Amino acid sequence: MFVYAFPTTADGQVKEPANLRDLGEPLIDHSEGQLFLNEAFKIMMEEVLCKGTDVKQKVSHKSLTSPLCEIAVSSLNKCHPRFFNQQFGGVDYHALAGRFLTETLNTNLFTYEVAPVFVLMETEVLRGLRQLVGWTEGDGIFCPGGSTSNMYAMNLARYRLFPEVKSQGVWSLPRLTIFTSPESHYSVKKGAAFLGIGTDNVILVKVDDGGHMIPEDLDTKINVAKSLGAVPFLVSCTSGTTVQGAFDPLDRIADVCEKHKLWMHVDAAWGGSVLFSEQHRHLMKGVDRANSVAWNPHKMLIAGLQCSALLLQDTTNLLKRCHSANATYLFQQDKFYDVNLDVGDKSVQCSRKVDCLKLWLMWKAVGSTGLAERVDKAFFLVRYLVEQMKKREGFHLLRDVKYVNVCFWFIPPSMRGKEGNADYQDRLAKVAPVIKERMMKQGTMMVGYQPLGNKVNFFRVIVFSPLVSQKDMDFFLDEIERLGNDL
Repeated sequence: MFVYAFPTTADGQVKEPANLRDLGEPLIDHSEGQLFLNEAFKIMMEEVLCKGTDVKQKVSHKSLTSPLCEIAVSSLNKCHPRFFNQQFGGVDYHALAGRFLTETLNTNLFTYEVAPVFVLMETEVLRGLRQLVGWTEGDGIFCPGGSTSNMYAMNLARYRLFPEVKSQGVWSLPRLTIFTSPESHYSVKKGAAFLGIGTDNVILVKVDDGGHMIPEDLDTKINVAKSLGAVPFLVSCTSGTTVQGAFDPLDRIADVCEKHKLWMHVDAAWGGSVLFSEQHRHLMKGVDRANSVAWNPHKMLIAGLQCSALLLQDTTNLLKRCHSANATYLFQQDKFYDVNLDVGDKSVQCSRKVDCLKLWLMWKAVGSTGLAERVDKAFFLVRYLVEQMKKREGFHLLRDVKYVNVCFWFIPPSMRGKEGNADYQDRLAKVAPVIKERMMKQGTMMVGYQPLGNKVNFFRVIVFSPLVSQKDMDFFLDEIERLGNDL
C-alpha cells in the first residue's frame, strides 16, 4: 500500500522535502537509474525467466546485439532532454523497470486467477488517482490511451441515459448531441463517429482568447439543440488542451451540466497531473463535480507509454453493466473467490495489458511529493523560458502562458518591422516548417509547430521532462536563432 497524501506538519502545512533540489537542474540521475535498471533486469532474468537454470543455456544474446543496436541508433530518442515535440518523453527508471517486468510476465489483466497481484494493484492505483480528483468512492479502468478513455466516457454517458442502446442499437435512439470546445482533442469527434453518434452532432462551444470554453455559450448551445429536437447528453471539457494548454473553467461548466442534467467528462489526459501539486491544482478547481475524468500519467508524470486511466465517480457498477458480455468460459460465477475481482467485463477489450505497475512502482519510489516536484519543476522551467524569450528579439508569444505549453513565433531579422507588408503572414507561415526541417536533419532537438484558427504556423514547445535543465532552455533559444536567423 502506498501513500497518496502530501506529507504535512502537525499544524497541517505541506512539508517541503528535506532534500529539495535546484529546480533548474535535472531531477533524475542517469547513472543511478542505469544501476537500478541493471539490478532489476538481473532479477527478472534470474527469477522470472530462468527459474534457477543457467542463463547462458536459455538465451544466446550475441546474435541479437547488432540488429538491436542498429534499431536503437536509427530510432528517435524521446528520452533526450531536448525532445520538446509531444506530451510524452523523458524516462523514469522505476517505471521502466515496471514496464520490463510487465512484458516479461506477459499477463492479461482480465481475471483474478491469472492476474491476482495486478487486479489488486490496479484497484489501489485507481483509488489513489480518484482521491486526488476528490472522490472517496468510484470506479475506473486503465485504457489503451486517452482517446479510448474519452470514448468510454461517451459510451457510458449514453448508456446511462438510454440503456436499451446496448441491445437494440442506435436505431432506437433520438438524435444525441455532445458539446466540446474547438480546442478539445480530436478524439471527441473520432469517438462520436466510432459510436454512431456522428461528427455533425458534436457541437463546438466558443472559447475565449486563452482557449477556455465559455460556459454561457455552452448553456446557449444546449438550449438551441433542445429546441431543434436533439437530446444533449454529454459535455467534454478539457484540462490542458493539446496546443495552448488551456484549462476549461470546470466549476462554471459543472453548473451548466447540473442545470441540464448532462454527463460532465473532463479530458485531463495532459493536465491531470497538476492535481499532485499544491501550487497548481487550482487549475482544475471543480473537477470533483465531474462524472468522469481521463488522465494520462504517461505524459507529465513520464510513466511511459501507455498509461491512461479513466476515473468514474459512479458507484452503481455502470462500467460493467455497459460493457459486459458475461462470457462463461472466463467469468464463471461459481469460482472460489469473490468474482467481483474479475474486472475484465468492465472493458471493451478481452486482452488487456498491465498498465498500472509502472505507475505504482514509480509512485511507490518517489512518493506524491516527488511527483509534485516534477510538476512544479516544469512550471519553473517554463517561467524561465518565457522570461528569456522576452529578453531576445524575434520571439513573439501567441499569448500569456498558463501551463507548460509555450506557443510562439520566431521572426527572422529580415522580417522584423515588416508586419504591415501584404505577404508577411505567408512568409511567417513558412518559417517554422523550415526551422523544423533543419533541426531534424541536424539532429539537435525536436519541437512541434502548427496553425490554429486564423493563426499561421507557430512553434509549440512542451516542457515537462524531469531530465530538462535551464541549460536546455538556453540551448533551445540559441538553436532556434541559429537555425532561423538567415531566413
